[in-house]
Amino acid sequence: MEENRTYTAFVDTKLIGSGSLEEVLPSLKASFDNDQSTLILTFEDRTGAQVDFDLRGTHADVLSRVFAQQPRLGPGRPKLGVVSREVSLLPRHWAWLEEQPNGASAAIRRLVEEERKREPGGIPKRLATQAAGRVMSAMAGNLPGYEEASRALYSSEGERFRQLIQDWPQDLRMYLERLVQPVFAS
Repeated sequence: MEENRTYTAFVDTKLIGSGSLEEVLPSLKASFDNDQSTLILTFEDRTGAQVDFDLRGTHADVLSRVFAQQPRLGPGRPKLGVVSREVSLLPRHWAWLEEQPNGASAAIRRLVEEERKREPGGIPKRLATQAAGRVMSAMAGNLPGYEEASRALYSSEGERFRQLIQDWPQDLRMYLERLVQPVFAS
């Protein structure tokens, strides 16, 4: 998993941990050990995707399983974190890339970095909207005003969104407000 990925975990609507895997896993493990039937929802903050961890055994067992699932680096420059993957382009795209200084890979990296600089905080509004939408769907689907709040989120109505979630449980509301910051930033 990427070094900068962060996670947030809830039991019901109560926040039990937020931060890197190393910071969140102890809280997850403690909640699981306290009551193995407790439903724990953990989200990857950037995407809002739910993630599950096998929390059986010792803390060391959990860590070894989590980090054993890390993707193995293939060809490339592993010390720099470069991962080789396939890219499909049209012949005219390959021709253009071959004309660029330092080769195709350098040109693609340069284009990606330029695009990332255009977004505030490096997180596109679209990604932040989707992340908040996923979390809302998983945790707030039965809360009052959910549908209207969802509409406000996807139509970028920040003030309306905040009004509609103001009576939701505090931990959930604060997490959603953090996720939507790039969406409603002016």
